[in-house]
Amino acid sequence: MTKDKYFDSLKQIYPAVSRETTDDLIAFEILFKKWSKAINLASPNTLETLWHRHILDSAQIFNLAPQAKNWLDLGSGGGFPGIVLAVMLKQTDGYIRLVESNGKKSSFLRNALAQFKAPGQVLNARIESCYSQVPTPEIITARALASLDKLFSLTEPWMTNGAKALFQKGRDYQREIDESQSNWQFDLIQYDSAIETGSVILEISNLRRR
Repeated sequence: MTKDKYFDSLKQIYPAVSRETTDDLIAFEILFKKWSKAINLASPNTLETLWHRHILDSAQIFNLAPQAKNWLDLGSGGGFPGIVLAVMLKQTDGYIRLVESNGKKSSFLRNALAQFKAPGQVLNARIESCYSQVPTPEIITARALASLDKLFSLTEPWMTNGAKALFQKGRDYQREIDESQSNWQFDLIQYDSAIETGSVILEISNLRRR
């Protein structure tokens, strides 16, 4: 794909994206593939569709809260959506914290933040140990981390203090919503994914236990 095609595909997701952000995300795709050979960041058969399946899929989250300044990404893994959001936050004066318990993946995330001079911090820790270290963010993200009910348990200290969540979920999302409602009350806005038919982004706010 040419740089113009990369740029056009991003503009369809986030119209205000800059050429510089596009260049950084293209470079991140290259960096990810390089590191993935050594530490298995993603299954090899997904690398050919990395731009569409992972980078654009992550970028669409930013379009739902472009004014937010304080972000938190949980279980950041290979940087989706955390590093993509960090790169996009260079266009604003925002900041993102990435929580990842795996040491090798944390090293990769730190390397990516440094390479792109992106506004963020990596915490190599379990989520449960971060409550006192991480101030309540405006937005919490998580992708392919846990069930909705489990995510609520993990994020409760922040969400009951005013944080909002943008959780990406696959086609089984309705079952997760229904199961979580036996333990939790919350406000929900549902956005269809711009990338994957049948997938959604769930905007959760006002979380409280039943």
